[in-house]
Amino acid sequence: MNLCNLPRLLSGASMLAIPALFTAAPAAAEHNPPSADPDAVLTDTIIVTARNAEAITLDGIAPPQQIPLPADAAAIAARVPGGDIFGNGALSGQLSYRGLAGERVLGRVNGQRFATGGPNAMDPPLHYAPSILVDRIEVARGVAPVSIGPALAGAVNAELVQAQFSDSSSLTPQLRAAAQYRSVDDSYAVGGIAGLANESWRLGVIAAREQGEDYDFPGGSAVGTAFERNLYGVHAGFRTASGELFIEYRRSETDPSGNPPFALDVVFFDTDFVQGGFRGEIADDVTLNLRLGHVAVRHLMDNQTARQPAVPPMRARATFADADTTTAEASLRFGGPGSYVQIGGDAELTEKFVTITNPFNPAFFVESQPDARSDRIGGFVQWRGGLGAAEFEAGARIDRTRQSVGMPRLGDAVPMGPRNLASAFIAAGREASDTTMDVVLRGWAPLGAFIPRITLARKTRVPSVLERFGWLPTEASFGLADGNIYVGNRALRPETAWIAEAGFDHDGDWLTIRPTLFYRRVDDFIQGVPVDATIGVIESTVEMVANMNGDSTPLRFANTDAELYGADVDFSIRPLAQIELSGTASFVRGTRRDVNDDLYRVPPANLRLSAVWANNRLALGAELFAADAQERVAASNGEDASDAFATLGLFARYALAEGLALEAGVENLLDEAYAPHLAGRNRVGASDVPVGERLPGAGRGGWVRVTARF
Repeated sequence: MNLCNLPRLLSGASMLAIPALFTAAPAAAEHNPPSADPDAVLTDTIIVTARNAEAITLDGIAPPQQIPLPADAAAIAARVPGGDIFGNGALSGQLSYRGLAGERVLGRVNGQRFATGGPNAMDPPLHYAPSILVDRIEVARGVAPVSIGPALAGAVNAELVQAQFSDSSSLTPQLRAAAQYRSVDDSYAVGGIAGLANESWRLGVIAAREQGEDYDFPGGSAVGTAFERNLYGVHAGFRTASGELFIEYRRSETDPSGNPPFALDVVFFDTDFVQGGFRGEIADDVTLNLRLGHVAVRHLMDNQTARQPAVPPMRARATFADADTTTAEASLRFGGPGSYVQIGGDAELTEKFVTITNPFNPAFFVESQPDARSDRIGGFVQWRGGLGAAEFEAGARIDRTRQSVGMPRLGDAVPMGPRNLASAFIAAGREASDTTMDVVLRGWAPLGAFIPRITLARKTRVPSVLERFGWLPTEASFGLADGNIYVGNRALRPETAWIAEAGFDHDGDWLTIRPTLFYRRVDDFIQGVPVDATIGVIESTVEMVANMNGDSTPLRFANTDAELYGADVDFSIRPLAQIELSGTASFVRGTRRDVNDDLYRVPPANLRLSAVWANNRLALGAELFAADAQERVAASNGEDASDAFATLGLFARYALAEGLALEAGVENLLDEAYAPHLAGRNRVGASDVPVGERLPGAGRGGWVRVTARF
């Protein structure tokens, strides 16, 4: 695609196309074929569906070429404006978006919602999207539309590669594959898809294998960061005159993988995904979408298999966790992509069970989350249309959530403190229900290459079962990995965010830029606070149990008040046909409104710049990433400040033949020593990283990747 054609392709009085302004080397994405067009290597990754009614809501990004593909797809999603990542291990990162993370950011894979299996989110949603298989990642721009479900701080969806329908009546093969080696952690990844398709049928098989060792940093090796994961699956679709029937199944198997910020490491995640449904136009301007799905997670983590050194038998722990999620969605849309009314409903039924054991003592076991259930049923209505020169999208949804937890059982070897807490928990209420409402209004005015836009929204989040019913003081905190011990709070109320955003999109011949200002006022924001007013004085059973586990100042989840505000931008400058400069810049500030303090784990301001030169077969470039020091930290949570840093990388891409390309580069060229602010704290004693220090970024290393598509 020639850049000169972008204004024409993206223009239109009733449609808004959002280019996926990926922050470097917009050359054909990881799974896209090279083009003979000399300008194609400078083209932004355009998600074709960006011209539909969802264009104003989504950023679509393809796997990057300018860096080695990270095993963790969250690191790809974090490259969007406003993005960052909680670094909790090679396969356990979480997207931070405009200062919010965890369950506040809805995560999906192939459009499917599901609950994580790990009680401390060792398997956040993007854990199940190997980067080598990712076709694109869609990130809701600021506020997620009500049609995709409740989400306080946006949403991310990873779409894996799939076989596509062809224009022929004859079955034709489809093949896409990639393989990568990275020296800094001696890792490799290989994956791809093999399929058959015609105009009516499509059938595909996907598979991936990834393995890496402990990564190097300036000063040594981060012991306990090795990883191993396999994924395989099959999918099929049948296209009728009115739409498509589809079905897919995947199996993800994570083998022993280190998680230095956590007390335990992954022994295994064995997870099965299945979903199917229908999508299509069943009558003139009437579109039906149906989807049913189930996800089953089986998980074991311990401090013996991968932890170095292994913990002594008295303190050995092995935690078994199961999570099952059943989902159902249905919607009808009346009208076309640019003007419609859509109504729909969805259900999400989740059941979890967590048991803590000592592998050396069968009499020691604690059911910390027994029969934990969370059932949500919701409905929504969404309208899109125009009024004069302006266009609008407005939607509202209502959800009813019911939660309950069973009665925990404890082994004979469990001390009296946890027994007393369990007895009190059994005697108290173990059920809760909430009704929440979300409202979103977007407006924009397509004025040629310039499109001003504004968003107003009210978004909510129901407390998780862990936050509400976590009766046993543990480090489970949905991935905060801060070493603190937390306990639940039955009195928690849902979070309510009041959101305002304003910005514009400009897409000209030589400049594309999309700045946004945002403000979020969050009432009843859930955060850890001291268990009582006498901090450090052990005078309750919760504090006694926490102190036995090494934390004399435990925290309880509580409703506070917060606000977040900031700005982010992405841009692309094309001064010459074979040169492109692009980047993102992000700033967010988070504060508590109930006390004079900053919010916990808010990323610092950061800047990403890249430059690429390309001809029809060769692309050369460099990328700079810089993060400011973060000194506005949460004193209430004992958060430490972090230092500023900058890293530089080089990359190249060469089209060997039609459909075959070689990519290579050097990461952290100057071997900069740095530790990202959101990185977890090391707890591995045998590592070159001191215990309690933030995990450092990877050191200098080379990488090479081959991609093929036939």
